[in-house]
This record gives sequence, structure tokens and C-alpha cells, in this order.
Amino acid sequence: MGTKRSAVAAFALGALMALPALAQDKPKELVVGIATFLSGPASVFGVPGRNAADLFIEELNAKGGILGVPVKPVYVDEGAGTNQLISEYRRVVQDQGAQVMFGAISSGSCNALAPVAEDLKVVNVMWDCGTQTIFEEGKWKYSVRTQGHAGAEMMATLLYLMKVKPDFKTIAVVNQDYAWGRESWALFQAGLKALKPDIRIVAELFPKFGAPDFSTEITRLSALRPDVVLSTSWGGDLDTFVQQAAARGLLKQSTFVLPLAESNFLHPKHKNSAEMQNFVKKYREKTNVYPIYPTFHMNQAVTGLAKAYEKASAANGGKWPTKEQVIAAFEGLEFKSLTGTITIRSDHQGLEDQLLGTTKRVPEYPFAVYDKMALYPGKLVTTPVGEKSLDWFAKVKPDLVNDKSIETFDYSK
Repeated sequence: MGTKRSAVAAFALGALMALPALAQDKPKELVVGIATFLSGPASVFGVPGRNAADLFIEELNAKGGILGVPVKPVYVDEGAGTNQLISEYRRVVQDQGAQVMFGAISSGSCNALAPVAEDLKVVNVMWDCGTQTIFEEGKWKYSVRTQGHAGAEMMATLLYLMKVKPDFKTIAVVNQDYAWGRESWALFQAGLKALKPDIRIVAELFPKFGAPDFSTEITRLSALRPDVVLSTSWGGDLDTFVQQAAARGLLKQSTFVLPLAESNFLHPKHKNSAEMQNFVKKYREKTNVYPIYPTFHMNQAVTGLAKAYEKASAANGGKWPTKEQVIAAFEGLEFKSLTGTITIRSDHQGLEDQLLGTTKRVPEYPFAVYDKMALYPGKLVTTPVGEKSLDWFAKVKPDLVNDKSIETFDYSK
């Protein structure tokens, strides 16, 4: 079946490339619209993404841009709300001539923008959003994701928790009340019940996205005293929740599992590479802080886009490719990022390795770092093509916890 599909796809591509009407003149610049949170509590996550985009695009342009064409970023504030985001997304494409859009961070935003990208026929790179449903419940020709989705992140988190704390008996969840928070918990819960059918879920708490105060949730957790507290929250919400929970002593009472609280610049396999050290140095010079993980997802998006254009051009006889050829080139694309190798599957979903660890205080940094790390291969923890993540989680087997492809590391300077 796979061979037949490949043959048909190859024939179709060959037929399209033979049409002179698809020949494209090389533009003077490649306008790339980038949706990220520039305002609101999520800006603590979105602004680092913008800062990283500036650095990566500046570096790309210094090397000649993409196929000799300089890249011009245009930023759209995702914090303005979904309706305004869609309006600005359309404006950047229709009025400013963007051939590529990076959209976006929030799972709700990605769900809203995918059909808009189809309507506009614009290359849409989902540079950070996590909802697994985007390609499982819809087929979007013009969208591609250059990172892992909730399935990969939650499966790796579940396997790591089962490895380092297998005897926990109770769990509570505190997640943001929108698509990501609900879906990530549904996945984790399905897998947890498959591996620990006797687990007791003592609380399911879903505070509003952007909530400034978690006293109600913290009071409840203090009384329930669960063995584990899971929160897949991110951005300002995560910062606020952890700070308030720490002030009330909850971090000493329960094991907190925070899948989105890591910093990839100390990646055990790549932290000493020249590329990583150069990026961390430049980022700190620009912002006076260390890079956090959205900066690495931005690296994957920018790098993946450049590689897709190069692949599409090579298949087009060296000519500037059409948007359709660029999207086609993403399928099967494999490229190196700052933290590993990314592979884009036929369903436009990226395979990204997942790094988990236990926090540890060290004298080298004013914040906790990872110790007792485990690196989960993207292929191992990502829902197979054609399957639904929720169904896949429900049938996870205990032997996956100690799969031989999982690498382990301790913290080292």
C-alpha cells in the first residue's frame, strides 16, 4: 500500500513540475509571518520565541538567506485573541505578501489557523502548538508541524514518572482550561490507567487560562496531599502556579510533574556543540537571560523551512519552488536542529525526541537543572500514523518504560 501511494505521489509531482505555469520567479525577499504571544501572561513564553526568531533569521540572512533570498519576519501578537489573530494572519498574507506563516503557540490558535491557511493557500508551519488532534482529526495540505505533539510529550512524561516513582498511588492535575490542558490530561490519564489501573485520581482542577491566583487549587492540594501533582501548564501560568505552590510548601509535600518546565540549552548530548554554545552566547547578549525551550522550537521551524525550500528547489531543477512544492518537500524531510534530528512524517507531523529529568540545584546556575535524565526517541513516543493518540495511550504496555532505545544521563558541568 505504501509503495503504491509513493508511486502515485511521485507521478503526480512529476506531472506538476512539467507544467511551465508553475515556474516561479525568485522574489526579492521571503516574507514570513510569525504568530507568537507578545502580550499577556503567555508573553513570557512568546517573546523568547520572537527573540530567537530574530537571531536565527539574522544568521540565516548573513549566509545568503533561503536560496539567496533574504527572509523578512513580520510578527503577529497571538495574545490579542483568536478573532484578531485570524484577522492579522490574513492581513500579513494578503497585504504584506507572506508566502509562509508560523502559526502558532496555543493549541486553540493552531486549530483556528489551519483552515485559514488552507483558504489562503499559504505554507503554515506550526512551530510550537501541541494539540495532537490537528493531524489526527483533519487533513491540512498547507500545514506542517516541526516539533512533537502532546502525544509524544505526555507519553515520555508518563514513562519517566513510571520509571523514577513507580509506587505512587494518588495523583492530582492542575491544567489550563482550554484545548491543550484538557487534551494533554486526557492522554496522560488514559496511559496512566493502562499502566496503573488501581491509581486514584484525587482532583482534576482546570483554572482559567491566564489565571493570576491559584490559592483555591493550592488549598485543595494541601488538604488532599496527593503523591503526584501533574501540570502541563506553560508560560506565565506555570510560573505563577509553581511560585505560589512553593510558597505554601506544596513542592515538599508532593512530587510535581511539569512536562513544560525544561531548558534545552543544557541538553546532555548537545550542550557543548559549537552551534549550541554560539546560540546561548548570542541569546544572552541580546536578552540578558538564558534561552528557554520555545527558542529551540523556533530553531526547528526556521531550520526546517530553509531545508524544505532547498529540497523543493533541488527537485525543481534549481528553480524557486512554489508553495505547493515546499509543502510537498516537508514530507520525509530530516534535518538537524540545536537539540537533535527532526523528521517530518507523511502526515506532516514532526518526530522530536523528548528529554525528561528530575530537578537539581547546582552552583553553576541560579535555577534548578535536570539530573537523572532520560531521552526518549521521537519515534518511540509518538502516536503511529493513522492511529488516534487517545486509543494508543489506552493500550500502552509496561515494557515501554524500560525500552532499550531510551538513553539516560546524569547532570554534568
